[in-house]
Amino acid sequence: MKRYILFTVFISGMTTLAAELAAGRLIGNVFGTSNLVWASIIGLILIYLTLGYFLGGKWADQNPTTTAMYRILAWAAFTIGLVPYIAQPVLKYAATAFEALSVGIMAGSFIVVLVLFSVPITLLGTMSPFAIRLLVDDTSKAGQISGQIYAISTLGSFIGTFLPTLITIPTIGTRLTFLLFGMVLLIVALIGLAKFASQREMLKFIWMPILLVLIAIVFNGQALKNSTGQVYETESEYNYIQVQELNGFTLLRLNDGQGVHSIYHPDTLYYNGPWEQFLVGPFFYENRDPDDVKRIAIIGLAAGTAARQATAVYGDDVAIDGFELDEKIVEVGRKYFHMDMPNLTVHIGDGRLNLERSEYKYDIIAVDAYRPPYIPPHMTTQEFFEITASHLTDDGVLTINVGSVPGDRRLIDGLATTIATIYPSVHIMDIPGTLNTMIFATKQPTTRENFAANLITVTQNPDIDPLLFTTMTSTYNNLKPGYETYTVFTDDLAPIEWIVNDMVLSFVLDGGLEFLQ
Repeated sequence: MKRYILFTVFISGMTTLAAELAAGRLIGNVFGTSNLVWASIIGLILIYLTLGYFLGGKWADQNPTTTAMYRILAWAAFTIGLVPYIAQPVLKYAATAFEALSVGIMAGSFIVVLVLFSVPITLLGTMSPFAIRLLVDDTSKAGQISGQIYAISTLGSFIGTFLPTLITIPTIGTRLTFLLFGMVLLIVALIGLAKFASQREMLKFIWMPILLVLIAIVFNGQALKNSTGQVYETESEYNYIQVQELNGFTLLRLNDGQGVHSIYHPDTLYYNGPWEQFLVGPFFYENRDPDDVKRIAIIGLAAGTAARQATAVYGDDVAIDGFELDEKIVEVGRKYFHMDMPNLTVHIGDGRLNLERSEYKYDIIAVDAYRPPYIPPHMTTQEFFEITASHLTDDGVLTINVGSVPGDRRLIDGLATTIATIYPSVHIMDIPGTLNTMIFATKQPTTRENFAANLITVTQNPDIDPLLFTTMTSTYNNLKPGYETYTVFTDDLAPIEWIVNDMVLSFVLDGGLEFLQ
């Protein structure tokens, strides 16, 4: 009996953490994966477990039998498998509300989905105290047995941390991840009932796996979202990925869908967004020519919009290294966004790490990895900007796309202040009609007047792609006079989450629009 109960504790611990991580993805597909969302999920999961520990101890004293424990486990398993299917209509409703930024509906839907986890997680929380009550037959060994049970449960939780993130969600999706872990736990419960009670007792619960399978069959193939123009969706280790086609434009959206991360149209390369703005940075230097640009790095390649534009402006001979964390986004780029430029080399992995390892120096380093509220702090610090400077040519330029909100430029000012500790010149422009700001930093002192002179030269050169002239004109017309000195971000202290969460939350509560990215 002891071995099977310990095995049960292991599977329960594994399922608890797997459910928590899958909950993050289930909710994150609509509400995003910011630390505010994760704090809500983790906080409530802990509350549910606390309630489960309390109830488990009480129930175990009232009915200290394996039959009672495995009955509870069966219900925990069944409701785990059921959660994503009950949540689906709520999440689809919430996704529609999110597109319209209906804050009340968004908040209500978020609470409803989180409450759905109260039953299965609370029931799972009862397992450890139940197991302790059943296995302690000698009070002199109570501490030893309790420690053994919690150790085995924690080991199961360790396994449950990695399985959904690395294996099941990317391969079978979020809904089937819940179903898989629920079914495994349910099988453990049914075997426990047959083993310690009777087959008749086990057969009382046989309808549970049958019903879960039927529900999975009914919902099989249904989209997680029903957004306008949706042509594709998938899940990766890092993101919910969505492709839309609207008015002839193909759009890449991630997670909550607030922001366009790549865009494609067969008849135009100008999108009045941040992608083309990465091209103009070198022209802050005096007497620059497109032929001077030989190699470009793009951190946050996404589906390749900036790389395609750079190829058009600088020619097929310009070498482009694209750094992208999510391999599935690259696959989507190749399939839906014509990211097939022969001069583009894709590197999968963290942008900072891969740039630091790069053997090349670049004329342009474009950082497009910020997407509020998901800004990686390690790419906002002095140490990161030192790495970028070391990988630029002597007349190279660092260009960063960063989101802002009206009346709050703390993030922009903080980045500019930090960058200015490494680079002698920093130029800032706001992209009209968007919430995006571009920061240009040069390794040598440069001026706005240099840019103006280069713009005149570009207008007189008929061989230059019109995209460059159009973008340079927009850049010049929207240059800002400067920035306010703010906190310098370092690897040791970069309060990015605090700034961005406050910025975005205030903006959304005021009924703001989406970030373009």
